[in-house]
Formats: sequence, C-alpha cells, structure tokens
Amino acid sequence: MSGYRPDGLDDVFTATVTDDNPAPAPVQVPSIGFTGWLRWAWRQLTSMRVALLLLMLLAVAAVPGTVWPQRAQSPEKVATYLVDHPTLGPWLDRLGFFGVYSSIWFSAVYLLLFVSLVGCILPRTAVHLRGVRGRPPRTPRRFGRFPAQGQGTADDEPHVVVERAAAVLRRGRLPFWPTYRVDTHDEGRGTWSVSAERGYLRETGNLVFHLALVGLLVSVATGQMLHYRGQAIVVQGRGFANAQVDYDTFEQGTAFRPSSLVPFTLRLDDFEARFDPDSLQSRDFTAHVTLTEPGSDPEARTIKVNHPLDAGGAKVYLQGNGYAPDITVRDKAGEVAYAGPVPFLPQDEVYTSRGVVKVPDVSGDQPQVGLIGFLLPTAQEVGENLYRSVNPQPDDPLLVLSVWSGNLGLDTGVPQNVYQLDESRLTQSVDAQGKPVTLYVRPGQTVDLPDDLGTLTFEGLPRYVALDLRHDPALPFVLVFALAAFAGLAASLFAPRRRLWLRAAPGDDDGPTVVTAAGLARGDDVGLQPELDRVLRATLGPTAADDIPDRTSDRTPDSTPDSTPDSTRESTP
Repeated sequence: MSGYRPDGLDDVFTATVTDDNPAPAPVQVPSIGFTGWLRWAWRQLTSMRVALLLLMLLAVAAVPGTVWPQRAQSPEKVATYLVDHPTLGPWLDRLGFFGVYSSIWFSAVYLLLFVSLVGCILPRTAVHLRGVRGRPPRTPRRFGRFPAQGQGTADDEPHVVVERAAAVLRRGRLPFWPTYRVDTHDEGRGTWSVSAERGYLRETGNLVFHLALVGLLVSVATGQMLHYRGQAIVVQGRGFANAQVDYDTFEQGTAFRPSSLVPFTLRLDDFEARFDPDSLQSRDFTAHVTLTEPGSDPEARTIKVNHPLDAGGAKVYLQGNGYAPDITVRDKAGEVAYAGPVPFLPQDEVYTSRGVVKVPDVSGDQPQVGLIGFLLPTAQEVGENLYRSVNPQPDDPLLVLSVWSGNLGLDTGVPQNVYQLDESRLTQSVDAQGKPVTLYVRPGQTVDLPDDLGTLTFEGLPRYVALDLRHDPALPFVLVFALAAFAGLAASLFAPRRRLWLRAAPGDDDGPTVVTAAGLARGDDVGLQPELDRVLRATLGPTAADDIPDRTSDRTPDSTPDSTPDSTRESTP
C-alpha cells in the first residue's frame, strides 16, 4: 500500500522531468508597483490600529515638554540649562527638545494622526449614509429564535393592521423626528408585514464624536499658531501698555505677529483686599483700573478673580497681588543709583514677602549692590531682632534686608530671574564680629548701607497686581467641538440599535387576523421586549391587547436566526 499512487495525481512537484515532459517555467510573482505600495501604506495609516498607535505616540512625544524647559515659556531656564550642560544641551537644542510642541517630529505625529482620523471617518461616513438611505431588512419567514417575541389577534384586515403598526412605529417622541424607519410588504395570500429599524443614531454619534476630535485637533493647532499670552506686573498708580516690550513674559504662536496687538492701556488706580478677621483667609480681591482703548475715552473698570476683563480681543485675568516697597538707593557719592517700587512675592497667608533689589548703576569704581530680604506687612517682634508678620494688611510694615556687594553678573549674557540674587560673585556685608549685617527699615526711614556703600530710603508701600493676558481665537471652537464630542459619545453609548418585525396573516375559517411580532437588538437590550409589547398594544388596541403580558425579556441573543434571509443576516448589527 505504501507504493500505491492513484492515477492522475502527478503534478509539477512529483512528475519526472523528461524530454517529452519538460519542467514548467518558474512562477512569476506580479509586482504591486509604486501605486500598490501607496495603496498599502494608505490602508495601514487609516486603520484603527495605527490610529491608536499614533495617539499613544503623541502622548509619549509630549513627555519631553514636561521634562526639559521650553524656550517659548521660560527662555531664561533654557539658557541656564545650556550653560550648565555644555555637552548635552546643544544636542537637545538641535533635536528640538526645548521647543517640543513646535518641533518637526511632534508636528509630524500630529499631522499623521489628523490624516489617519480623516481617512477613517470618510469611508465610514459614506457607508453610514448609504445605510441611512437604505430600506429596513425584509421580514424573516420564522420568528421562533428571536430573543423578543409577541403575538395577538385583531379584527381588522391584515393590511389595515400593518398600516396601523407602521404608524405606531413611525411615531416618535418628537413630532418631526420619527423613531423607526419603516417599510411594509405584501407577502401574498392576504399576508402583510412591516419591518422597522432604529439605532442609526448610534453610528451617527460615533461619527460625530470622531469628527469633533478632528475639529478639536484643528482648533488646538489653530489656537497654538494664532494665540499669545503675556504676564505683567502693574504697580498701583502706574500703567501698562499692550505692547510686547511692556510684558514681563510673553509667548506667541508661530503665525501671530506682535504688530497686530491692539494698543490699549491699563492703569491700576487702586486695589482692595479683604481678609477674614479671624482666620485671615482671603475673601475678595478687586483691582480698580482705567482702560483706554483706541478711539474710546478712558473707562473705569474692575478685575476680580474669575471675572476677567475683556480688552483688545484678550482676556485680562487677575493672577496675583502683593506689595512693592518704593525704595531709593544712593551710592557713596550721593547719586541716585536706584529708585522705584520693587515687587516682593508673598510666601504665606499673612503676606510675608520675599524680594530682591539689584543696584548695578553705581558711580565710579564702587562695587554693585544687591539687597535681599523680606517685607513684613504687620511686623511683630517675637525676640531680639526677630520679627514676624501677623496680618496681611499693611498696619506696621517693616523691611528686613541683608546687603551684598560685588558683581551682580548682569553682563554675562545669561538671563537672570529678577527674584533671585546670584551670590557667586558677591560678598555679604558683615559687622565687626563677623555676623551678617541686617537692615530694619520702616516707611519714611533712611538707613546707611554697610561698607560705605551709600544709603537706602523706604519711601512708601504701594500694592501691585500680576495680570495674565490671553488671546486665543480658537477657544469658542474648542468649546463647540468638545460639546459635540460629548453629545456624539453619549449617543453612541446609549442609543439602542433595534429591529422589529410584525406580520399579520388572515385567520383560519374567516377567524380574526393573527398577528406575530419579533425583535432583534445589537447586544444585550433589556428594553427590547417591553418595546415590542408596547408596539403590539398600540397596534391591536386596548381590547385585543389585554392578553399581552407586561414583561421584560431576560434572554440574551446568541445568534442570528437561521431562518433570517441572507440580506438580513449581513445587515444585522
């Protein structure tokens, strides 16, 4: 048996090659060509798997923006990092890690995700539109294996019963929005049926959700290109002009031009702060300002927390507040080396504020002066030369300063934080015992600086506000698309996908019309059987519907009925 071979089984792999039976030519595998490769790449890009990978890759690509300082937000930190890391810093700069969100590789992932979403949505939209315009599937021959079933009798003719059922199925909760798409059929021999389908709103919601995601991507990208944001500190009695040079920090989109800034001015007239007298917790902050826009008269306005001011197409937020001691420093020659308010940053709830005064413009060969210390709005002595603030209101202000002299390092080319003092080239002033010299100054007092560095006068204590100006023309679109995405997601999750069929056949021996019905849902749907019973009651009338129980089906469909026509099987969700 092992050597037996049936006749006719010889093929190219077993046949003996002879002169009469030469070897066949090798199989030529056709080449898909450049167009075929493009088609393959497009199918891969528009697949759901690649879209999810791109979404994850976009999240991973955004991580470096939270690890390394970004030039758009903190150019001084980027400059410091480049100085502190002379080997790694330049390479990171070349690769775009200090401008992640505007780098080529981040933009490439962003655009690929956008193209992938659009490529997924357009074919699905075309298929969905064809399905919406199509007719519901025809009524199956047998209802025996459907998860929801019902039956009853009616005295009317079958076609009358079917027309009444079609009207019930079309009737929606809203007069202009039908519940089901309905189609009636004459099956012959006096039998009529109606098929109804609903649930395309689920796929519509899914498409709306994805289209909203595309809209969000476009809106965010547009906002990043056209936005600007700046911070400015305005001292009481002084003003601010909406020009790039007047901002303390300023960032802008790649397509934004500073020349398009609306040239309005803002002057801080007064600032009110209310605190709880017992807990000292803040209760209200109000900045009284005078706004002057081009072509308009000056107008008194207010800015509160969470109540921004609209000016020049931007929103002006009250970001913070504090005290700015008005200080005058004269050098040893008696010349004014520094004069003006210096913002001090609050450190606690009683506004114990820390600040730095840098005095580089001294005359002659005198070393530069740096002052660092604290402002106590309401000072209370708790020990020898030891004070603390007990109230955020300026009831008894006190400046506590230490003195440094030398080179402030402002000419090194590296940006410095105005609230920090670079002590690497400075020497702290000490007394005869070698202890650091501390100055205690109250408003109106003048004290001598140690080491014959000059004098310091505490002129007054105005307040300041920190303003945050933001302009993003895409924010309304972001809100609209976000709401659309939420609505689409809700529809795709909660809209039921159902198909109902009802058949009316003449009874035996001129008896009543026999009505049978069945329903099918996509997945588990506990409301399917009650919905079918509702349609039967409304169709058969109150008298004939008494035999229909008020029930809820607990059966779960495990398969499409075998008797369902092929067209119905293929279109069943």
